[in-house]
Parts: sequence; structure tokens; C-alpha cells
Amino acid sequence: MSEKQEVRSNEPFLLEMLDIDKTFPGVKALDHAKLQLRKGTVHALMGENGAGKSTLMKCLFGIYTRDSGTILLNGNPVTFTSPREALDNGVAMVHQELNQVLRRSVMENVWLGRFPTTRIGTVDTKKMYADTKAIFEKLEIDVDPKQIIGSLSVSKRQMVEIAKAVSYDARIVVLDEPTSSLTEDEVDHLFRIMNRLTAEGVGIIYISHKMDEILRISDDVTIMRDGQWIATRPANVLTKEEIIRLMVGREMTNQFPPKHNAIGEVLLDVQNLSGMYEPTCHEVSFQLHKGEVLGVAGLVGSRRTELLNTLFGYFTKAGGQITMNGRAIRNTTTDEARGNGFALITEERRATGIFAEGSILFNSIIANVDAYGKPLLNSRKMDKDTDWVIDSIKVKTPSKKTLIKSLSGGNQQKVIIGRWLLTEPDVLLLDEPTRGIDVGAKYEIYQLILNLAEQGKGVMMVSSEMPELLGICDRILVMSNGRLAGIVERGKDFGNIPGEQETIMALAAKYV
Repeated sequence: MSEKQEVRSNEPFLLEMLDIDKTFPGVKALDHAKLQLRKGTVHALMGENGAGKSTLMKCLFGIYTRDSGTILLNGNPVTFTSPREALDNGVAMVHQELNQVLRRSVMENVWLGRFPTTRIGTVDTKKMYADTKAIFEKLEIDVDPKQIIGSLSVSKRQMVEIAKAVSYDARIVVLDEPTSSLTEDEVDHLFRIMNRLTAEGVGIIYISHKMDEILRISDDVTIMRDGQWIATRPANVLTKEEIIRLMVGREMTNQFPPKHNAIGEVLLDVQNLSGMYEPTCHEVSFQLHKGEVLGVAGLVGSRRTELLNTLFGYFTKAGGQITMNGRAIRNTTTDEARGNGFALITEERRATGIFAEGSILFNSIIANVDAYGKPLLNSRKMDKDTDWVIDSIKVKTPSKKTLIKSLSGGNQQKVIIGRWLLTEPDVLLLDEPTRGIDVGAKYEIYQLILNLAEQGKGVMMVSSEMPELLGICDRILVMSNGRLAGIVERGKDFGNIPGEQETIMALAAKYV
């Protein structure tokens, strides 16, 4: 143990969560879980999806009421009954799934529920603007406080949420998968903010599945499995292999499944595709073959998502031709795209993926509802198809009647993928399909993608993780500021040559 660790180990804990239990109908989410956070440190919380990480934090933040156990804040017992009570006591949480009022301004979102007022009781917009601007300048966040937050990229909205946590003068900040939508430069920016906060004595609980980031930024690492505490160790004594073994309870020697898909004839031919409204894609041309996994790379703002949304008919097409199996198609609406054999898994599960108040069954069959009969739905077939989704994609859930919002993010994503597989698509469009998903679940989704390719399906996959694109894709289409910057072909040593990553990054910056 280093001198720094020895000194800090004698300090009282800023936060202690001891023997925390939480049970939901049919599942014990937390079983004597624990976490001890030291002042001025970054404490990583790791585990597979469903391990209980988010549930433990929600018990801290007052979203859930724990069944038993003790929470000590600066040595004093606390029980927060609401997020507002937690915030008022200096505990802030930036959730993985952003929950913002998209049609209001940035500054209104930062000060929501606590607007500054003038002497006559009206909202003091000048003070709200000045206070927001001051926080942004402190954190080096380049966002106009008056801008409508829904017009921002996911990464900038994430930064706004972090600034909001800082605005509460929080002494404990929980960051749940904060880098899932950030570029490398934005990750560096986030880490500078975190270092600044810890230097001021703030304790940060950092939930992530990205091993390199964990080992780079963390002081301590706690690992959970099946709702239980497994280990807490200094980050500097851990390796990625040891973390994975502790997380999954077994060795994982290969990050990606072996590829056996054979590339066939052209399935999709896209020429000069452009969207109608800015920001969008401009005159993008490419081909997708049967049995191919085509990656889509680019920096935030490169319009990768806009490309997929335009293909799927969610965004209006201004020009260009789409040919599928030699036949011209239009895809002017999402229904038309679905009828033409397209499926889209969106980037933001909570906003555009799940029906939070619906069951696993409802979320599984909703995209394929026409297949279950009219006017009366065939409940037996719906049950059978939902069972197939749960069993084939290994969804962890007490039953098909469970509300999807109670599942972990990774299991929610599996249900969404299963939903679209029930439509038997020929072209699967995936936008950040493994965002916020643990290493074990990622492997399962990679295998699922490759299985689809082996069946002759065409897969397009947007990802911000370069190793992921290099690990399972056959070619990588690189977007830059809405335009196609180039396509990297799969070579003999594809994914193993640092020069390939440099080529992709250079292309990504081509039109910036």
C-alpha cells in the first residue's frame, strides 16, 4: 500500500453503505451490499448489468427505500426519502439515462425546481443566466445557457447534468456511465472536472464498464455480483483481467466472438443520401452486403445517428436513392421502412427505446403487433414470442409481466433488440447497441450480431468505441460533419494495427 493510501485509510469515510438489502417482486436486487467512499477520491462501482449497482445508488439517492442496512454520511445515519432531500444534503446523481425537459433552456434545466426570484417573486432570469454561465466557465463547458437543451448533442446534455450536480454544491457526486456518449477529448474534459472536484474534497462514485477509464481515473474499485459485494481494492493493484474475473466469476479470455460470417452480394445500395433539415447527413453513398457488419465511426456531431434515422424514415429525406435487393425503395416513413425489412435500435433507450410503464411482453411484441391478429390479438403467440426473446437473448427478469423500467439497462437493451428481431428484418440499424452494458452482456450482443450476419442479414452499427468497431465489423464507414469521409476495409490484421485507428481518426476530422 502506498503512503497516500496509508494516510487516507486512517481518515473517516465520507459515505458508508453497509449491509444494504433491497427486494423487488420475484428478485432480491441487493443482498448485504456495501460501499465505503473516502473524501476527495474517485470510487469506481463495477459489475455486470443486473449486479445491483444502480439499485444501490438509488437507495442512497432516495429513489428506492432500502429494506434494511445502514447509510452513514460523515458518520451520521441518514435515510433520504426523495432525491430532493439527497440533493439538499449534498448528494447528487447524474443518471445514465438523461431525464431533462427538452423544450426548455439549458439554464432552466440546471435550476429546475429552484429558480432564483426577484424581490417581487418573479423568476430572476438575469441571475439564473449569470449563475449558469459562472458554473460553465468554472467547468470549461462551452454551452449557451439560453439554448434549448433538446437541440444539444447527448454528450453536451450530459455535461449540463454534471454542471447541475455541481450547482448543488454537492460533496458526493454519483456518475452513472457518464462517458457512454463522449469522445476521447470530452472524456479528458470530464476527467479534468472530476480531478478539480476531488481536489476540493468531493467524493465521486463512478459507475462504468470501461476498464481503461476505471484504471485511469479511480482511487478505489468496488465490484458487485448478483446484488452482493464481492471486493473493494485500490485501483492501482488491479488489472482488467482481474476486474473481469471478479465481475463475472469466471475467466474471459476473448473480448469478441470469432467471426464466421461470409460476405455475400449487395443487399443495400445507398447513393447521395441527404436529409431535409439541419443538422443532417449530406450526399452519403455506400453499399451494405448480405452477411456484412458495417461499422459507422465518427466524432460526436459527425451525424452518424442522423444517417441511420434518415435511412429508417424517421428523418425526412431531401435527396438520394436507396436500392434494396436491386429494387428502388423510398423509406419515407418508419412504417414504410419497417415494411421494407429495416429495424432500428436507437441510441437513447429511455427516451426512444423502451415503453417504461409497459411489461416485458408489451415491449417485446409492440413492433410486430400486426402479426398477432386483428381485431383480437393472439395472446398465446404473444406469450410464445416473448418467451423466445427472454430465453434466446438471456434477459434477466422475474417474468414476462415485469415492468421493463425495473430491469437493468443491459437487459432493457436486450428486450429492444429482441423486439426488432421478431419483425425478421433484413437490415438491422444499431445505434450504440452496447452503450452502458457490461463486458459479459456485450459479448452476448456481439455474438447475436454476428449470428445475424451469418444468416445473411446486413448490419450497420454506430459505435463510439473504436475497439468494438475493429473487433466485430467487416468494414468501417467514417462520417465527418455529415459527410462520408471514407471507408476502412477489413485487412489481414484488421483491428490490430494502431495505424488503422489513426486512419479512422484522421478521416473523422476530415470535414470538421
